[in-house]
Amino acid sequence: MSNPVAQSIPRTRLPEKLGFCTFSTASNVVYQFKSIYYLFFLTNVLKIDVLIAGTILTIGTIWDAVNDPLIGFWALNHKFKNGERVRPLAVWFAIPWAITVVLLFTDFGLQNKAAIAVALIVYLLFELFNTFVGIPYNSMGSLATNLDTDRRSINVFRNLGGALGAGIGAVACLPLLKLFGAMDTKGNLIDSMSSRGFLLTACVMGAVCIVGSLAHYFTTKERVKPIAEDDEKLSAKTVFAMLFKCKSWVLNMFYIICYGVINLLLMSCITYYATYVLGSTAAATAIQAAYLVAALGSSFLVSVIDRALGRKKTMLLAAALFILGKIWFVINPFSLGAIYVNAITVGIAITITFVMFNTNRNNIVDIIEWQSGRRLDSMVSTADNLASKLAVAGATQLVAVALSVNGFDANLSVQPDAAISTINAILGWVPMVVAVLMMIVIFFLNIEKDTQKMLEEKAAA
Repeated sequence: MSNPVAQSIPRTRLPEKLGFCTFSTASNVVYQFKSIYYLFFLTNVLKIDVLIAGTILTIGTIWDAVNDPLIGFWALNHKFKNGERVRPLAVWFAIPWAITVVLLFTDFGLQNKAAIAVALIVYLLFELFNTFVGIPYNSMGSLATNLDTDRRSINVFRNLGGALGAGIGAVACLPLLKLFGAMDTKGNLIDSMSSRGFLLTACVMGAVCIVGSLAHYFTTKERVKPIAEDDEKLSAKTVFAMLFKCKSWVLNMFYIICYGVINLLLMSCITYYATYVLGSTAAATAIQAAYLVAALGSSFLVSVIDRALGRKKTMLLAAALFILGKIWFVINPFSLGAIYVNAITVGIAITITFVMFNTNRNNIVDIIEWQSGRRLDSMVSTADNLASKLAVAGATQLVAVALSVNGFDANLSVQPDAAISTINAILGWVPMVVAVLMMIVIFFLNIEKDTQKMLEEKAAA
């Protein structure tokens, strides 16, 4: 849709879009690498009990959820010397962020209780720095331009970077482990070399993070200025009142929750599925590659689909793909074809959903500013992340509890039937149910109508 009051800002050029793409690549390297392999690293390398390991992830995710709005609120009331509010965070915290990525996958050679304590502390630090770099990642789309076409294009490039990052964080991990001598010829970890392999792989990921952060900082710029310059500090109560007053923000928050849980369920268990159902950890690489190719390919079609169908129908299409792509897997979870169809359809649906909810966020910032007179760029994403990450934390804990209750033991080469059934359910019918809830939320989310109403009121004013 066109914006009659946004023409004073020039169109976003390709180099800047590539800057968004590069930073998104770095961010998703961390997300995918951590999501797929950290629980596996804790249980199969550090030999921490799966229930305790799952609890570490849950506590860390809760902390990440809590610090999101805290840091977002700080950013809202803070201005850097150059007049910008969020972009400099990408360069300030690039190195600390990369260091904690490496520390996550470091075996300090400690005994069980000490290993658990250190793993938790490192994870909390990682989530802290991850939040700082996440603010420019989520906020710059609405600050770089107020042209809706360019915002959607930026989010498409962000998704392209996300798919590339997912590939680097997931598909490249096992070959890197093999390169560093941590895997045997059958594609399974060598116990004596696994800790060194993960450490060196994490170093590669950390370097990518630094490059991505610097590229983003030096290619982008905050251009969108508030309707009225107001440096008066806002209270937390006022900020959350402004957010919850916007119905679109509330519904988009639930939309993002569903997205996060569906993605978490796939990412947290695909390595276990490959290891214990297919019989080779390395088999996860090909499945993740299929997911990646689907995500990359569909990135080029999102804008076309959005223009043809409109925002709501495009979101509904993605939710339907989440459901339809799992039917074969639910019927026959041991079919190799079924897991590939599952991964491919999730890759397509995740891509569409990512672009849609981020473009929604960009519109919501403008809507809230029109309603309340203040821009909440850093809070729109960090506040809905609070709810989303709490939901993901709960899902992570449920995954760990379900595996533990059903007899999962990392010391066993063959898992009990109940544990295998649990892994299959987490990859099959459970995310189907979440996708149904997503469709219900979408039916009530009318971001296009809210944005058009705002634009008409602006034009009339």
